[in-house]
Amino acid sequence: MPNDGMPYFPIPLFPNFPRPNKVIPIRPPYLIRKYFNSLVWNIPTEEKIIYLTFDDGPIPDVTPWVIETLDQFNAKATFFCIGDNVKKHPGIFELIKSNKHAVGNHTFNHLSGWVTNDADYFENINKANELIQSKYFRAPYGRIKPSQIKFLKNHYKIIMWDVLSKDYDLKRTGESCYQNVIDYAQPGSVIVFHDSLKAKERLQYALPKVLEYYTERDFVFKVISV
Repeated sequence: MPNDGMPYFPIPLFPNFPRPNKVIPIRPPYLIRKYFNSLVWNIPTEEKIIYLTFDDGPIPDVTPWVIETLDQFNAKATFFCIGDNVKKHPGIFELIKSNKHAVGNHTFNHLSGWVTNDADYFENINKANELIQSKYFRAPYGRIKPSQIKFLKNHYKIIMWDVLSKDYDLKRTGESCYQNVIDYAQPGSVIVFHDSLKAKERLQYALPKVLEYYTERDFVFKVISV
């Protein structure tokens, strides 16, 4: 399995220290996960279970395809939804839930916690949750301040990840996104995909291959339940 290393990760341990904007590692460094241990990075288990998650939907051009693809493998997943997309596409949001997938809050407008003051950030999350009604929250871009974590963890389970497919990266291929998952995932991993137009091409290549790879190895795909 590839080395964790210690690259940049999008939670500001030292908020005033300058950091590059785009270098997000596939697997968060161990020290970051240990330091922010109140966040959910994975779900430890000895069973063959994988937790697929999808950010940024629901949208008509991608989310129904994801649901159909998951169904082919009897797989369940957790969808971290943008409130504005739920408002625009309530039928697709209901389709997610009626197919026994879980939902989580991804803010109303896909806000970065780093550049949003706390009061506005919390208001935006609450606005989203009026529609989503979930105890789970994931910060867009993974960018969330310690002050925001301190407040939100009293109201939500903050779900991060331990494997990032990078399907949003236009410079990557679908094959590389697939390899990111199978190189790093292990029992209990929380894996991030995106049901978005930006990720569509790479997602539609990588997701079926990931589902097939782990199904052949007797893994099951479950909704997050913590």
